[in-house]
Amino acid sequence: MKISWIKTKNDKESFKIFENLGFDVISIEEPDKTDEKLKELIDNNCTTIILSNEIASFSSDIITKYRKEEDVNIFIASK
Repeated sequence: MKISWIKTKNDKESFKIFENLGFDVISIEEPDKTDEKLKELIDNNCTTIILSNEIASFSSDIITKYRKEEDVNIFIASK
């Protein structure tokens, strides 16, 4: 099981503890590219993706494409 966290580049608080522990926390410079990053992670066998609430608002694929996927778990973390 591969887990990734996604946040905006300017977000200094979300997933800070995971980043400090060396986990795969991805900072996106252009939030409108969130769907592209999701697809890339899923194509690379990432099974669990956790998005900051802010970055999740930029994705239309979370509901349209991945809602019924059984092999992928997507969570939205709120502060």
